Amino acid sequence: MPKTLPLIDTTAPICCAPLAAAPMDNDAALEVALRLKALADPARVRLMSVLLSADAGEVCTCDLAPAVELTESTVSHHLGQLKKAGLVTSTRRGMNVYYSAKPDALDALRVVLDPNCCR
Repeated sequence: MPKTLPLIDTTAPICCAPLAAAPMDNDAALEVALRLKALADPARVRLMSVLLSADAGEVCTCDLAPAVELTESTVSHHLGQLKKAGLVTSTRRGMNVYYSAKPDALDALRVVLDPNCCR
């Protein structure tokens, strides 16, 4: 059974300077690694792709499940892991939960990995 992600403060932006700036301390490395671990699953990458390309900005789990060809419970599990890592947010409306990507969190992660990327 896979390990669950430890809780981190996802209200704060990603912590640190780019990897090449200086050696990272343990806390900073853990924070980056947990976010990367949350993305290290093909289903989660697909979910992020759907969320980032959604015209409405948010998508119900009932619509995400068929889009990624998984059950709603499996999608909810994966979204929970992405939420713990601070990569998505959720809003409950009645019995449905709507998720949206946090592009700023992904952008911050990109800058930590390679500040010269995508300029």
